[in-house]
Amino acid sequence: SDAVDLARDAKAAGADGLLLAPVSYTPLFDDEVFEHFAAVADAGQLPLCIYNNPGTTRFTFSLDLISRLSKVANIEAVKMPLPSGGDFASELASLRSATGPAFKIGYSGDWGGAPALLAGSDAWYSVVAGLLPSPALALTRAAQAGDAATVERFDAAFGPLWALFKEFGSFRVMYVVARLLNLCDVDPPRPVLALKDQARQRVAAAFSHLDAVFSAGCMRPR
Repeated sequence: SDAVDLARDAKAAGADGLLLAPVSYTPLFDDEVFEHFAAVADAGQLPLCIYNNPGTTRFTFSLDLISRLSKVANIEAVKMPLPSGGDFASELASLRSATGPAFKIGYSGDWGGAPALLAGSDAWYSVVAGLLPSPALALTRAAQAGDAATVERFDAAFGPLWALFKEFGSFRVMYVVARLLNLCDVDPPRPVLALKDQARQRVAAAFSHLDAVFSAGCMRPR
């Protein structure tokens, strides 16, 4: 399959790991996804992270399937969506019980990064860290240290940006942030449309708010 070939190509090109989502026009059964992931993990011979992204793929990894996959050689982590009820601690306990201590569990959805890390997740799969690594790392380190007060302050600084991520999607917002950082001056690829002027102004205001907070702490987000 293409995924198997691409896994081998990634290995040959020097990649450190693989991130795999089950993308298919035809709805997949658990056994089909299991066989697919096992084949790619074997072909790539690299640490592989399961991308559990039902909002995009329309496939949800059950606890049982994650447990089965965690026992396959080279499958070492999972990237989870935010739990619907916000109970990270209970979900993490269930996942750890089903997978074992060596298996790494992280979450995507940037506005859930702080509570996920405070609850003990191994990773925060952050969008914002791609362009603003310093404040994202500061939040992460504070959470890993169990410093809830600092985490709350940093997360509040990100709050306006999180709200825009939820409203417009992080993909569109980050194109505006890239412009604010003078990294590039391009629009998202079609059919995705660039944000309109009013929305861009809101992104700029959210960025300025974040910048002011971290500048006060001698840690600019640039």
